[in-house]
Amino acid sequence: MTSPLPPVPAHIQASFDRQSMMQTIGATLIAAGDGACVIRAPILAGMRQQHGAGHAGLAFTLGDTAAGYAALSLYPPDREVMTAEIKINLLSPAIGEMLEARGEVVRAGRRLSVVRAEVWALQGDKRKTIALMQGTMIPVDPA
Repeated sequence: MTSPLPPVPAHIQASFDRQSMMQTIGATLIAAGDGACVIRAPILAGMRQQHGAGHAGLAFTLGDTAAGYAALSLYPPDREVMTAEIKINLLSPAIGEMLEARGEVVRAGRRLSVVRAEVWALQGDKRKTIALMQGTMIPVDPA
């Protein structure tokens, strides 16, 4: 999951900007398009678990959202997506300053898209995989 991504299309940025959860966690949409998406968020003091690592819920939120926008990038601009199901494997504690998630579409369909995401903890110039995810997104009409 390392290929470069195009700039974020306006309709995807607008959708991301409407997500109050992303605002709450300080997330930034880095790139989205061609069935892939990258999102970063700091590991804020209020986003840590009892051992000081980033909470698994933060990793899940970023991976789910990156996978969703990867799927959305392959649908027409008048559509949105929602998660039908998603699974996470937590591989390592989220020790670092920031998390980065990259979502990709494995298979796009008219009614379902199978997606995956990888989440890394970033500390300085070091990057460590902390989670792998796989799920299904469904296209929906905007609210």
